[in-house]
Amino acid sequence: MNGMNARTGRAIAGQAHIEQSVADILFTPLGTRVERREYGSLLPELIDGPVNPVMRMRVMAASVMALARWEPRIQVNQVDFGSTGIDGGAVLELQGERTDGPRAGAAFSMRLPATNGRGAA
Repeated sequence: MNGMNARTGRAIAGQAHIEQSVADILFTPLGTRVERREYGSLLPELIDGPVNPVMRMRVMAASVMALARWEPRIQVNQVDFGSTGIDGGAVLELQGERTDGPRAGAAFSMRLPATNGRGAA
């Protein structure tokens, strides 16, 4: 699938387009998209909480649920969330596989900084 880079307006495809889509899904608060109120995830509500086992589990569950619903090109098999140890920063790591076209079955991994509310570039 081809798309447009949200920052530059240039065409993007493949892994770059999926990464942009994943960041958009995860860091869009539920209820904020006009005509598509259910789009997004619970992650923005959770991200400023204390990093403890309960919060980690909620972040991981919210990530998997949102991506299973809104990003059909990947299947997430593993999510990890933890502190970077730097100024309260956090990182979300996703691993899984592609499910689209000729890339189906190929490994997928992505690391998103979860400190500024918009994720990776």
